[in-house]
Amino acid sequence: MRIIGLDVGDRTIGVAVSDPLGYTAQGITTIRRKGIERDIEEIKKICNEYQAEYIISGLPKNMNGSLGSQSEKVMEFCKIVEERLSIEIKYWDERLTTVAANRAMLEADLSRAKRKKIVDKIAATYILQGYLDSISK
Repeated sequence: MRIIGLDVGDRTIGVAVSDPLGYTAQGITTIRRKGIERDIEEIKKICNEYQAEYIISGLPKNMNGSLGSQSEKVMEFCKIVEERLSIEIKYWDERLTTVAANRAMLEADLSRAKRKKIVDKIAATYILQGYLDSISK
């Protein structure tokens, strides 16, 4: 059984998956959002393919720890996914994951165009890896 990590945004959803033992996270794709039904169908395919036990979704908190409008959008979307797919969704504080993902890609000397294509997938990997690290202790 594996765990799926999501970085839910307005235009895209970054997706990562854990290894079967739950030690490492690997980015697998970025879903271009095209409506709730299609978005859920894409997530369902991934959950089925990897036999997902549950999903970890990044929760975009404000720097002071409070929840803002983007957090509410993410939780609303995840609630629908949870109900439709009958899969548990847990939240993980995603503050600064996109910043960390961009920094890592800059250090790897990736072009702006390449960074733009994979930033959400990398952020999903950071979200999932953070969660995996927390449960392995």
